[in-house]
Amino acid sequence: MNISIIVPLFNEEESLPELATWIDRVATEHQFSYEVVMVDDGSTDRSWEVVEQLHTTNPNIKGIKFRRNYGKSAALNTAFQVVEGDVVITMDADLQDSPDEIPELYRMIVEEKYDVVSGWKKKRYDNVFLKNIPSKLFNWTTRRISKIPLHDFNCGLKAYRKEVVKNIEIYSEMHRYIPVIAKWAGFTKIGEKVVIHQKRKFGVSKFGWNRFVNGYLDLMTLSFTNRFRKQPMHFFGLWGSVSFLVGIIIAIALIIKKLVLQSHGEIFRQVTDQPLFYLALLAVVIGCQLFLAGFIGELISSSDSNRNKYKIEKTLN
Repeated sequence: MNISIIVPLFNEEESLPELATWIDRVATEHQFSYEVVMVDDGSTDRSWEVVEQLHTTNPNIKGIKFRRNYGKSAALNTAFQVVEGDVVITMDADLQDSPDEIPELYRMIVEEKYDVVSGWKKKRYDNVFLKNIPSKLFNWTTRRISKIPLHDFNCGLKAYRKEVVKNIEIYSEMHRYIPVIAKWAGFTKIGEKVVIHQKRKFGVSKFGWNRFVNGYLDLMTLSFTNRFRKQPMHFFGLWGSVSFLVGIIIAIALIIKKLVLQSHGEIFRQVTDQPLFYLALLAVVIGCQLFLAGFIGELISSSDSNRNKYKIEKTLN
């Protein structure tokens, strides 16, 4: 099979028939063998009924229905496990992503050998203050941290080699960081394509300001776990040592200062009467706690059954 198209959806009953017809027309024109996996993320409207009707008229359209709303990451991760196409394409169900982009995305994966191709909505039809400006800030931060030169990490229109989606796992709200996760899994050839962004035709946007706050928190979590998941002591031990040493140095300096003043018969304050001493004591305590956190993290990590599982691309026997 040439292409698997994943469409996560939530209350998009009006747009699904047009989207299915559009995808089928593009695939037929370019003679692609394809499947469309529509994942109903706990819709409360008639979305699932529409998916069932579409499947009846076109067996290439398949469906997965969640009992409740789990989020886009859960929808994508579930679909990644079942798709069969050589190239996997994800797109939103609201018709803002154009299926006409599919042939070029497919070509870039097959002919130019990209692992991931991410869409870039260079010209957007969203609210400038509610979406465009926060999105630019979000993408700038992600570029700086991930070292991946993409302009639009959050674009739902992306293409992957099948091997990529079968070797990564996404959860929480990590879907916007799939290129980052893929890179850290060893899939480093990541490209970008300017794509058409269309005005929403039906319904309303399902995203609010909280996605940007959650996005930054997820980025911090992803960055931390990628670097220190198997070696937590490298983080907690380092900063625990720094905090402990700072506290000890300050305490010793206060004691030496007192002894020097006392030996010269000058007026001095007791070490325990000085606020700086208690800051030093706090630094020592924090240092010890960070060390303990590192040890506990190492104990947890050592019991992980996946500790010594690595991504192997090829073997020769």
